Amino acid sequence: MLRLATQLVGLNQTDRQMRLESLRELIAEMERGELNRPAPGGAVNNHIHTFYSFSPYSPTAAVWTAYRSGLETAGIMDHDTIAGAREFIEAGWLIGLATTIGMEVRVDMSGTPLKGRRINHPDQISSAYVALHGIPHTRIDRVAEFISPFQEKRNERNRRMVDRLNDLLQPKGFTIDFDRDVEPLSRAAEGGSITERHLLFAVARKMTVQYGRGSDLVDFLRDDLGLGISGRVGDYLADERNPHYEYDLLGALKSDLAPAFYIDADEEMPDVRVFIDLANEVGAIAAYAYLGDVGVSVTGDDLRLRLVQHEKVRPAGCGAGE
Repeated sequence: MLRLATQLVGLNQTDRQMRLESLRELIAEMERGELNRPAPGGAVNNHIHTFYSFSPYSPTAAVWTAYRSGLETAGIMDHDTIAGAREFIEAGWLIGLATTIGMEVRVDMSGTPLKGRRINHPDQISSAYVALHGIPHTRIDRVAEFISPFQEKRNERNRRMVDRLNDLLQPKGFTIDFDRDVEPLSRAAEGGSITERHLLFAVARKMTVQYGRGSDLVDFLRDDLGLGISGRVGDYLADERNPHYEYDLLGALKSDLAPAFYIDADEEMPDVRVFIDLANEVGAIAAYAYLGDVGVSVTGDDLRLRLVQHEKVRPAGCGAGE
């Protein structure tokens, strides 16, 4: 487990070229027989988030863990950004893993017969998560151009949600700042998106500074914030040595705190027809985003990052939805 954790540290470095160089070193280890090659498993995962939206994985680390898990094909699928696509492609080419390129967005369905219905967006009616699959490599810049103004609108809403969060947190003795605490957690400067998870991760970090890890923080969540912390999650958060502490705390906050500050998305969502037009223009496939079972995903409702499961690297984060 220690060696696998060390590998991911190298693959998650800040600099893109250093991440790819770390991958080349791992490939060289396999070629020298110092690291076993995984047996192909025949599975496909074309909905993998990276840290260009929210995930513990860089695009390079996502490709590596997908390869080590025996996937035949892996596909990047970040929220409202395609910034990690070229790195994902290059990492796949280096290691010999077929890759696909995609982007997940929320679209406005209010001009359709589905207006007023809760579709696959758990927090908002008349809205749906959709995926743009199979984006041609030559059209990456066009997709980035399309999504850029929606990213700007999303951050306007993110700032308003930070204000709502601070209304809740200031009486408890702390607040968060969008520019100082939230944006640095993202890859926004490189074209990445900032999601509700970044806001809550900033809150999780502030809480651990304010209350430390363990029973005092659990008591604060239950008694002061009135959150319904389950026995299992409570056990995770009571364990001061838990290596995934802030991710577990994020999962607890998302389940119970999100409704208190969530603001419906509006201008940041393209109309579904505009989205379909983009898919047709660039030659990609428009698809409904199946949200399935995200309970064991590092980017789903349970954010525990387990690097090894049954002595095998688990597949790269694949949870859909915010």
